[in-house]
Amino acid sequence: MSNRQVVVLGTASQAPTRHRAHNGFVVRWDDQLIMFDPGEGTQRQAILGGVSIARLTAVCITHFHGDHCLGLPGVIQRRALDARSSDAGLDELPVFFPGDGHQYFDRLRSATEFHDTSRVRPGPIESDGFVATLGDLTLTARALRHRTTTYGYRIDEPARRRFDKAELKRLDITGPDVGRLKRDGSIQTSSGRVDVDAVSEIVDGQSLAFVMDTAACDAAVELARDVDLLICESTYVESESRLARDYLHLTAAQAATIASEAGARRLVLGHFSARYPDSSVFAAEAAPIHSDVVVASDLAVIDVPSR
Repeated sequence: MSNRQVVVLGTASQAPTRHRAHNGFVVRWDDQLIMFDPGEGTQRQAILGGVSIARLTAVCITHFHGDHCLGLPGVIQRRALDARSSDAGLDELPVFFPGDGHQYFDRLRSATEFHDTSRVRPGPIESDGFVATLGDLTLTARALRHRTTTYGYRIDEPARRRFDKAELKRLDITGPDVGRLKRDGSIQTSSGRVDVDAVSEIVDGQSLAFVMDTAACDAAVELARDVDLLICESTYVESESRLARDYLHLTAAQAATIASEAGARRLVLGHFSARYPDSSVFAAEAAPIHSDVVVASDLAVIDVPSR
């Protein structure tokens, strides 16, 4: 099983339906558990999806429309409850959000009376660029084009060295010798000196982008540039392109075009208008434009493509 996955908590846009909870996604990436846009009902969806709120390492909010943040009070209060039942307590949880919406964060943060032991750290974003380091991952953000300040997010892991297993076997380099070769740059073997570059190469790390609630714009393409997986809103199909234009949202075709132009390997569509009870319409529109399209469904688990 991959240790780099997306757990879909909900796929509805403004109004949840019988079969779609409010928008919400969680990224499992090695030791990181990053929640994006917790909509209403997030606590229950997290339970059904096997996501431990107590183990979250970050929350990223794109903007302060309700379907992207009304689950935050429940997340915070659940952490406070879990902290009181844990002898060790909980690690500090950074919550990133558009800085000009700090008033909304404050209201969500203390929406009701409760004994707050949640250890939440506000992370207001004021401009494009670097946001934080999460373990080995780098989190960046770019402003999108919506009716309120909205940021899309991207996570990147650092470049890493990949060894040629066949070449290591041929040279009889195994176990601790591989570690020494990586650390020292060369080792002496029975066949002579072996340089690390002769049996390995530097490869780019994997990456993921999260683009929600935006009209088509250059920032969306740049966030998705060469990512392994792009999670992208797909509120409408082209027959309602006027609505997409008026409300600054994307159609499935536009989302697929962004993924194609950016060179994203896999496209995950979500944030569907309730006017489409059958999600297959989004796949039908996006698949001719991009070769790897996944139409998200509530509680689905989607792998980040391996390299």
